[in-house]
This record gives sequence, C-alpha cells and structure tokens, in this order.
Amino acid sequence: MTTIEIKEIFSTDLELYKTFLSTALQNDPENLLITQKDNSNAQFPTKDRIDSFTLGAYAENILVGIISFARDGEDREKLRHKGMISTMYVSKEFRGQGIARKLIEEVIKRVKTLSDIEQINLVVISNNSKAKQLYESFGFKKFGTEVNSIKWDGKYLSEDLMVLQIK
Repeated sequence: MTTIEIKEIFSTDLELYKTFLSTALQNDPENLLITQKDNSNAQFPTKDRIDSFTLGAYAENILVGIISFARDGEDREKLRHKGMISTMYVSKEFRGQGIARKLIEEVIKRVKTLSDIEQINLVVISNNSKAKQLYESFGFKKFGTEVNSIKWDGKYLSEDLMVLQIK
C-alpha cells in the first residue's frame, strides 16, 4: 500500500488545485458539483487561515485527494459557530485505501481546536451511498434533502444535508 501524506494546500497552489480538479472532472464528472467551465473560472476555495483551509492527500508527492473547510458566516456573527466541508474528492484509482477517511479525520481534528465552532455541515449527492456511509461513520447525521438541487445534461440530482455536532 502506498504511503499517504495529508498536508495543507495554499492559495499559491491554485494551478495544482485546478489541474487536479480538471482531471477529476474528465474522469468522474458525476461526483463533483462543478463543471470544467466553473473550474477554469474559479478562485481558490479557502483563505489560508485556521478556519478556512484546503487539505491534499499525496501519494509519492502526487495529489490524489482534496477536501476544503471554511467557517460559515465569515462576516456574519450569528453563523460563525459552524463551518462547511466542500469539494471532497479522491481520485478513482486511489479509492478504497482510506484516503477519504484520513482527509475527514484531519479536518475534524483541526476544527476541534477552534473553540467557537460547534458543528460541521456538508452536502452530499443523495444517491452516493458510499460517501454517506463514510460521513455517518464519523457521526454526521442527515437533517434534510434538497430535491433537484443539481441539474446537468437534462438530469436532476438531489443532495442530502448532513451535520456533525462537535461541541
């Protein structure tokens, strides 16, 4: 089994991040909520701060997985008690090796050091049972479903909203 290293990706690594997502979108477009056009126009998803960061999983110095976390309500006091996981993705050829689990573990570990964040939210495509099982294994609970939240190529997908109470 390949050794996996989890480390932060910074905004200065925007091209590496976008290249990784571009490849992911070519190989696995149904598991991402963005399109190639979205990716090409996108800014870095987080702010290089303790409460807004992106992590990468590296196998032999090759980026094979990503996850982002950002405090919700960055400029709104009433929402600052929660944060959001977004853009969780592991390359197809590296799935089944526990990489997604390591990425989520690291996010939760970092967020628990922030005394004022009480919960982590995320959205997951409703029919992605493997991802939902993984999130549930950490204690995430479904609290709603947005029906037809995604429309692409004439098809609709729904998303489940999940939350992990950490305090």
